[in-house]
Amino acid sequence: MKLTVIGCGYLGATHAACMAELGHDVLGIDVDADKVALLQSGEVPFFEPGLADVLRRNISADRLRFTTDYREVASFAAVHFLGVGTPQQTRSYAADVSHVESAVDALTPLLRGNHLIIGKSTVPVGTAAALAQRISVLAAPGSTVELAWNPEFLREGFAVEDTLEPDRLVLGTNPADKSGSAEQVVAEVYREILDTGVPFIRTDWATAELVKVSANAFLATKISFINAMSEICEVVDADVSTLADAIGYDQRIGRRFLNAGLGFGGGCLPKDIRGFMARAAEVGASDAVGFLREVDSINMRRRTAMVDLMSDACGGDVLGVNIAVLGAAFKPESDDVRDSPALNVAGQLALRGASVTVFDPKAAVNSRRMFPMLAYAQNVTEACTDADAVMVATEWAEFVHMTPDELADVVRDRVIVDGRRCLDATTWRSAGWRYHALGGPVRSGGQRASLVPRMSVSALGES
Repeated sequence: MKLTVIGCGYLGATHAACMAELGHDVLGIDVDADKVALLQSGEVPFFEPGLADVLRRNISADRLRFTTDYREVASFAAVHFLGVGTPQQTRSYAADVSHVESAVDALTPLLRGNHLIIGKSTVPVGTAAALAQRISVLAAPGSTVELAWNPEFLREGFAVEDTLEPDRLVLGTNPADKSGSAEQVVAEVYREILDTGVPFIRTDWATAELVKVSANAFLATKISFINAMSEICEVVDADVSTLADAIGYDQRIGRRFLNAGLGFGGGCLPKDIRGFMARAAEVGASDAVGFLREVDSINMRRRTAMVDLMSDACGGDVLGVNIAVLGAAFKPESDDVRDSPALNVAGQLALRGASVTVFDPKAAVNSRRMFPMLAYAQNVTEACTDADAVMVATEWAEFVHMTPDELADVVRDRVIVDGRRCLDATTWRSAGWRYHALGGPVRSGGQRASLVPRMSVSALGES
């Protein structure tokens, strides 16, 4: 099939490349000419494992290209995926859907004949219905433009896998339209995926819009729950990791996403739960999701708790202390520093007078752009040279698996603060390090052998 993808940011570029990987002819469009040129040259403007290979393979096969011209998009195909961003508004918790509206406004008047627009962006419930009204006004006489909603469930670091091997596909269509034409088109687009047995959930616009934000709200609540327990464990001298293991054996609860630490960040969970609260208030249902305010509050408190823990580890004050911060991205396998707990803590430490040096394997460029006042290193050794304390803030594999001996001869003082409870505390203590972690004492090592699979916050994503 011939498809277009409108918006070539994280979601759009990934979707365009993966649709071409399925064998479709795909044209991506973005208003950013520099981004389009970069993508057309086979370069991905962000870090996502495996995506560059998929992009280059399909450009070489002439199944994928990019443009800035909406007229070209309108004449290229009859099926259009909408993947533009919906950031949080500047002065409100609400999502900004102006980019979605602008894309629809630019495309719809150019369409001739029968077309289907498939929304993938995360939007407030009711957006599809409003867009349908907008489309009906803008559509050319004699042309039919249908609208469906197919929410994305991408985790940063796993976006290619999540697109090509999703755990479910959701499609919302106009509840007043009984023809099923949109469903047939989408089923054909995803035929190769659906043939593997992936569940295909068919519903209305509103339900489809709610699925993504509901899933993210649930995950955020689970993470904040264990961090609330972490606060109690710190007060009563209990081990939150063992607590999580114990309750995780209950199949009604499960162990995944139940790791205490610095909490969640990135471009999805914080924005989505705040947008959910804002939209619920607009429709008169604010009490139904009022608990999300405390979920957000718990998550933000972990950052201040980490700063306080580092101060305690340094004798009560970080003024003039050299601190190495390992990690800046909000999760490993990503260069995304939007609302990153790691970078936020690094900035707070600097504001308290610490000399902070940050190292992240992929997020250095984005980190410098957001926090230029911090120092940045090229590797772990450089970051930790003459450090009075080392903080692990993002659980990159190279940090999780580093040994105490690697740093022993370069640091000034052997103090390590584990913001993700991802290190083996026994190993570090046995090597003469003073080990500290959020969530109370670690009794038998940060990485316990357990029959329950443990999934860190890093498995989350873009959702």
